[in-house]
Amino acid sequence: MQKSDKAARIHGILDELYSEPPIPLDHSDPFTLLVAVLLSAQTTDAMVNRVTPELFRLAPSPKRLDALEEQEILQTIRKLGLAPQKARALAKLGGMLVDRHGGEVPADFGALEELPGVGHKTASVVMAQAFGVPAFPVDTHIHRLGARWGLSNGTTVERTEADLKKVFPRDSWNRLHLQMIYFGREHCPARSHDLSTCPICGWAATKKRIAEEAKKLPAKMRK
Repeated sequence: MQKSDKAARIHGILDELYSEPPIPLDHSDPFTLLVAVLLSAQTTDAMVNRVTPELFRLAPSPKRLDALEEQEILQTIRKLGLAPQKARALAKLGGMLVDRHGGEVPADFGALEELPGVGHKTASVVMAQAFGVPAFPVDTHIHRLGARWGLSNGTTVERTEADLKKVFPRDSWNRLHLQMIYFGREHCPARSHDLSTCPICGWAATKKRIAEEAKKLPAKMRK
């Protein structure tokens, strides 16, 4: 099967499963989305959503965030992974948004990636979900699925992003990014997953890939 045909079939399945996928991080505007995505590194979205109500009460805007001390931020987000690094980044983020961007989140990839704690993936999520600019943020779920489905060589997230952009229509990227995250969580986990029973891997993955991952399954799950 050609990659384009495979991608089209996958696209159809994901649209059926998740016609209107919600953004999993609670937020109310571009600023709160930016902060939530920054906090989500090596932490579950559920945990981020538990922490951000208090953080957003204290700092609902860049100006208010700039007024907080790093230690106060750390105390508020202490339950998250990499909390000290994230608190350090947030302590600088508010001031940079105020000083360089008039207290607003810039709708520009380059400007976003210059902000403390913001890499390409975070910038892509903000551009896609806050500003509606086509982007294809690649997290661990999407990186894994791109490789399992034979749509990318799977060696780097940058390569996966480029490969997926080639096979899926540009106007579907923002929705597909969310659809693939939900599919990865609900149907296609990283461990203890029998690819042969997966709604997409079962036909999209190569026999070699299915066999290789079957060897990693617990003995009781092997056929």
